[in-house]
Amino acid sequence: MSDKQTLLRQMSDGVVNMEDTQVVELSKTYLREGHPALDGILGGLVDGMNRAGALYEQEDYFVSELLLCSDAMYAGLGELQPHLPESERNAEKIKAVIGVVEGDTHDIGKNLVKIMMEAAGFEMHDLGRDVPVEAFVAKAKEVGASLICLSTLMTTTMANMGRVVALLERENLRENVRVIIGGAPVSTAFAKKIGADAYAETAVAAVGVAKRLTAARLERAHA
Repeated sequence: MSDKQTLLRQMSDGVVNMEDTQVVELSKTYLREGHPALDGILGGLVDGMNRAGALYEQEDYFVSELLLCSDAMYAGLGELQPHLPESERNAEKIKAVIGVVEGDTHDIGKNLVKIMMEAAGFEMHDLGRDVPVEAFVAKAKEVGASLICLSTLMTTTMANMGRVVALLERENLRENVRVIIGGAPVSTAFAKKIGADAYAETAVAAVGVAKRLTAARLERAHA
């Protein structure tokens, strides 16, 4: 019988090393040995993605590497998730809507935030790029989101972030929906100016900010 901790470390390494096939085979072995799927996800795949995120923060990895790491993580999730206990599969997650605001089609940063937040346990609803203001609010209402994550790399579209916040207020949703903004031209000062709850400089930082803003609801969801 393979040692559980050894398998978890190998799965984590497989994600860090961008080895999709290896992660799938290790995940199958892990399940055959009778180990819990949830531990494999958290202690193996998510651990590996967190390590990859740290390497990205240190500039040892770049966007391309981080995306390949996420491919490996998702490959392993495909094997492990069907074996989660029903209570875990149906456990409520904090829901977040994410997208690039209208007028901007640069979505690499948004994609990285989505990956890292999914790894952290958030249920992400990705609207893509060039998203109209109204679509963010409509989707938040539809899924019962507690968080909206807005991205832009263009100064000409920054104002649309403020319009999302303003529309949330008009719809009386502002108290229940937190707003995080990110992208090269925005800042903490701009977040305060438009009434957003926070600015996140990087994808990894966005996870920490999201957890802080939704801490109370995360506790209730996992109680």
